[in-house]
Amino acid sequence: MHIQFLGASQEVTGSKYLIRGKACGINHSFMVDYGMFQGGREADDKNLAELPIPPSELDFVVLTHAHIDHSGLLPRLCAQGFRGAIYCTPATAALLKIMLLDSAHLQEADYERAQRKRAQGRWKGDLPVPLYSTLEAIDCLAQLKTIPYHQRFTPGQGIEIQFLDAGHILGAAITIIDIQKENQQRHRTVFSGDLGMFERPLMNDPELIEHADTLIVESTYGDRFHRSLEDTEDELVEVITNTLKHNGNIIIPAFAVGRTQEIIFLLMDLVRRKHLPYLTIWVDSPMATSVTRLTEEYRSSLDEAAQAIYDWYQTNPNRLDLRFIADVEESKALNRIKGGAIIISASGMCEAGRIVHHLKWNLPHRNNAIIITGFQAQGTLGRRLVDQAKLVHLFGKEVAVKASIHTIGGLSAHADQAGLIRWLKGFKKPPSHVYITHGEPYAAEQLKAAIHTQLGWEHPHIPQSHSTYSL
Repeated sequence: MHIQFLGASQEVTGSKYLIRGKACGINHSFMVDYGMFQGGREADDKNLAELPIPPSELDFVVLTHAHIDHSGLLPRLCAQGFRGAIYCTPATAALLKIMLLDSAHLQEADYERAQRKRAQGRWKGDLPVPLYSTLEAIDCLAQLKTIPYHQRFTPGQGIEIQFLDAGHILGAAITIIDIQKENQQRHRTVFSGDLGMFERPLMNDPELIEHADTLIVESTYGDRFHRSLEDTEDELVEVITNTLKHNGNIIIPAFAVGRTQEIIFLLMDLVRRKHLPYLTIWVDSPMATSVTRLTEEYRSSLDEAAQAIYDWYQTNPNRLDLRFIADVEESKALNRIKGGAIIISASGMCEAGRIVHHLKWNLPHRNNAIIITGFQAQGTLGRRLVDQAKLVHLFGKEVAVKASIHTIGGLSAHADQAGLIRWLKGFKKPPSHVYITHGEPYAAEQLKAAIHTQLGWEHPHIPQSHSTYSL
């Protein structure tokens, strides 16, 4: 068996791993994740690139979780001829029904908007290329096959797979793949997927694993240490209190899946503990609204603290004003609010969606605050704000950045370096091969150094894109 790294190699998006070779003497080809690249024109070219083999030759796909950088190209894969099963957890399947349709809708809307502008003589260059249609996304969903955590399954002879809780978002899974070789020995490959933080609100802690022969581990925040939850809460309270005191708005770009729900629960808890006053919170993202409803359905899979906060809100709904916006006109009306509002909106990297409109209206005013709560990839608007840009281009116009920008890393759904090392300490002995992915070069290098110095593991490797290694 061989593994080829087709995405998330020295970058954070486009997770995509091709595994090919023999198990029990039978040839197999399958993918782990099939994610979309995000951030800039280079990502567009990568998303259009072909697989090394025809999609029709793939036996199955294993999906770690629903985030678009791990799942976003599945409809394209199916439309190009893949007919096998896509294995994932039940919560991941439920999220995909929301996220893949939303992804297709955004692509179609961008294309139609560009066509109208070209017809009016207001579009320069090539039109955007939709990667798939809404119908293709719907067709793709029919190939999902759900497997709960801890249940072993056999997608092909000589291959046994199991999902464990990654503690990242609903349904996110650490994936264990046991492959039986011709000599009857089993080779265990473990994909960390995206790992969540230990002892943080909403999700359970990532489950530990004792053994792997080959390990593929993420490194999104391999170079950073998040603030403690207490410090994170104190900073959030300070920013919100000061901004409301000066009658400003707080704008929070947030991923519709996971981050939005975590922020809602955290704000609820801060009000419950009287660290914050009565709040007016607007969640302006149809997908975030759907995912929040889904989170309620899966509340039994949340940690105990999150369930207690939810129960409190159910009995104290008047302690804060929480509203979910669906209608476009309602969304536009939020831009007339001059102060006192907390607006949570997608997308988390500020590249598309309603958040861009809210930034357009709120960035030019000094009394407002923008709270960045998640990773911002190179080339994204969110990254430019984090890097203290004084001017940004929105809808073809320059917009001055006068609002205060606050990066609160403690709210990340990704483990920091300490969290990653803590998870890696769960292995009783070092895996024979360790590949560090899903991180920008510096982050991956810093995690590599930490693994070597703190764990004593020899030769962890950072693979190049499209490189191939034996399992």
